[in-house]
Amino acid sequence: MADARSIPLLFGRAGIELKLPEAARPQIIQKAHLPRLPDARAALQDALDTPIDAPPLAELAKGRASACILICDITRPVPNGLFLRPMIETMHAAGIPLSAITVLVATGLHRPNEGAELAELVGDDWVLENVTVANHFARDAEAHVDLGPTPTRATPVFIDRRFVEAELRIATGLVEPHFMAGWSGGRKVVAPGVAGHQTIRTFHSARFMEDPLAVQCNLVGNPLHEEQLEIVRKIGEIYALNTVLDEDRNLVHVTFGEIIASHLAAVDFVTSATRIEMPRKFKTVVTTSAGYPLDKTYYQTVKGMVTPLDILEPGGTLIIASECSEGFGSEEFRDAQARLVELGPERFLATISAKSLADIDEWQTEMQLKPMRVGQIQLYTTGLTPEERRLTAVEIVPSLAEAVSASIARHNDPAVAVIPEGPYVVPVHRA
Repeated sequence: MADARSIPLLFGRAGIELKLPEAARPQIIQKAHLPRLPDARAALQDALDTPIDAPPLAELAKGRASACILICDITRPVPNGLFLRPMIETMHAAGIPLSAITVLVATGLHRPNEGAELAELVGDDWVLENVTVANHFARDAEAHVDLGPTPTRATPVFIDRRFVEAELRIATGLVEPHFMAGWSGGRKVVAPGVAGHQTIRTFHSARFMEDPLAVQCNLVGNPLHEEQLEIVRKIGEIYALNTVLDEDRNLVHVTFGEIIASHLAAVDFVTSATRIEMPRKFKTVVTTSAGYPLDKTYYQTVKGMVTPLDILEPGGTLIIASECSEGFGSEEFRDAQARLVELGPERFLATISAKSLADIDEWQTEMQLKPMRVGQIQLYTTGLTPEERRLTAVEIVPSLAEAVSASIARHNDPAVAVIPEGPYVVPVHRA
């Protein structure tokens, strides 16, 4: 962790520099170094050939008539171009017709990825030309199979029919801290990734969102994680390919195998590097929304506000940089933010606490309440219209440097925590 006056931050595609005042005493919080794999393709092939709690992919594919591979949507920088074609070619060589293989984008309730964006996401023209690539639509009732409620919390389980009915089911994704489910990847790509809106909106209700164990880097007693495990068990046999990336989006780890076991192996690998213990809290914290593609919208920006809360002093200032190049987010999220501005945090929370099904995307507004309870939230962005900036319900700052200087003066404390990668790093206060 180095001392510096000019610190590069992830912001959009190009990044920006945070120029600190002379008075600042910065503490840069970064992941522990994870060495880049010298041969990513060889590492991938090794993972496919020697899976965790499963036969090799070539054996798994034998005798199957169809397959469905889930991939994350554009908000996750997963290296799909690295692994999709080798996986598909292995399946095809084992006897599955290319016409019976579907790559399904696990959009959850996000918008679909289409056209040039879909090509960027898939990362391989051969895949687009040889197999079916489609988006999941959570609001299409006919596209889902009703698997009945989970046994513990009675979450309704609706899953995309294309995934449920495939004879070989594989989820792929990125394992990184997730501010509710503990860690992304694995079972999360299935639910909420290809779940119906009823399932997702139950996950996003206050019953789950306000649970103190539904936080980043925690799987023990986390109600979202536990429900996701129950859902994948309901579906049956599922495998997963899990990737771990460094700050430059290079592959540093890959696992393949049974969905729960292979995901936990990836979590075990990345936990110590991502969860960074700090001996103190800070009155000034500067973070990001992790740059492109996560900071395309204000909707996704909220994640960066929640992740560093453990090191923010009550009453302190959290400054987040997010480009918001695509704007605000969905109309439903905009409506929820408008209600937050109109009602205020306490009344807004009261209106959603009794719901068993959250309104679409209002959960992200509920998550924003968490940092607002702790301190002052400021946003630096080059996107958003004046009206959208008003609906953020946080203070917009025209300059990161000036915001840091003002915070140092306001709190009479020169210590500044700087988290260049935003929600990809989880600082934890340990005295």
